[in-house]
Amino acid sequence: MKSNFKKIGGNIRLVDEPNKGLKVKSLLGLSVSKQFIPSVANIIGADMENYKIIRRNQFACSTMQVRRDKKMPVALFQEKEEAIISQAYSVFEVTDTEKLLPEYLMMWFTRPEFDRESCFYAIGGIRGSLEWEDFCDMQLPVPSIAKQKEIVKEYNAIINRIALNNQLIQKLEETAQAIYKQWFVDFEFPDENEKPYKSSGGEMVWNEEVGKEIPKGWEVKIVGDVVKCNTSALTPKDKFETIEYLDTSNITNNEIGELQTLYFKNDKIPNRAKRKVKHNDIIFSTVRPNLKHFGILKYPKRNMIVSTGFAVLTPVYPNVCGELVYLLVTNEENLQSLQAIAEMSVSTYPGINPNDILNIIFVLPTNDILLKATEIFKSQFELADSKKKENKLLRNMSQLLLSKLVTIE
Repeated sequence: MKSNFKKIGGNIRLVDEPNKGLKVKSLLGLSVSKQFIPSVANIIGADMENYKIIRRNQFACSTMQVRRDKKMPVALFQEKEEAIISQAYSVFEVTDTEKLLPEYLMMWFTRPEFDRESCFYAIGGIRGSLEWEDFCDMQLPVPSIAKQKEIVKEYNAIINRIALNNQLIQKLEETAQAIYKQWFVDFEFPDENEKPYKSSGGEMVWNEEVGKEIPKGWEVKIVGDVVKCNTSALTPKDKFETIEYLDTSNITNNEIGELQTLYFKNDKIPNRAKRKVKHNDIIFSTVRPNLKHFGILKYPKRNMIVSTGFAVLTPVYPNVCGELVYLLVTNEENLQSLQAIAEMSVSTYPGINPNDILNIIFVLPTNDILLKATEIFKSQFELADSKKKENKLLRNMSQLLLSKLVTIE
């Protein structure tokens, strides 16, 4: 063992500050992704004075079910205003920040190797809990405070760039949805004079099918008129050695998480790993639409396979791009409608079937409007996709930096 390795327990102390007088109202939870999140706990009738206060530069962790989750939930609280968390969590802080920076310690907790070591020691109970003493006996390298500051600065530069990219991605997709609503729901697309069509007196005609006026020349369609659904399945003829598998839980609101690389010779391939996909396919989970497990795929690998829990929509109508279909089926009004259908289902989980998506009614514009919209939507999604690719490289850089912590003198 290198001389600069120190026990975690020798550098931290437990903190137990109850919420006396109910001074703090903000209640947080802790996720396995090592982040604080708004609590979803039922607190009706709970004594909030027993909840623990957590302050800036303090940590919260859960040592329960570490082996089951294959991660130890632990996060550094960095907000200025204090919050409260469940008494089920342990709160601790660094004893001497002149010797160990809280941000550096959190970097160590972020390493996959830390989670694997935690799982190794998590043998308590049925689900594999980590004893506090075992956690304290785990070790980390503690270089000079100057070196720690240098490492933290480099790491934060990467993380901050990722955060800025995520803000831009979110803004681009929000703007695309706003334009979709303005043009295709409110009918305020730019007319020949670049003025909003409907409010500028554009010609409207009554349509019985949708029960309202629509722009002259536009047609009423259903999603099934412009896409094919679940058209391609994995077969033995594909002869893939591996597949990149995407389950429904690994994508949320068009943000794809980590794919599972599965080897046909060595791994058990999930029964649901059957749907083949291609560029500009839209995938939409048929369970709980309000959880937003959907997205539009950009240049997936040939061996990318998605779960049969998705409806895979492939645009086939002239001039109707994948981006437009994606914005259509994920429009807030349509999501609410699909969720209402799901809640009436008799299955174990609130769900829909692909036909519920295919039967969504919409108004198809004239070709000139379609082409204008396609140009706008493609440019926005391409920029968002480029930022997602950049984030992937940045995350790889952050993981490389974390992996090097163990070699620091």
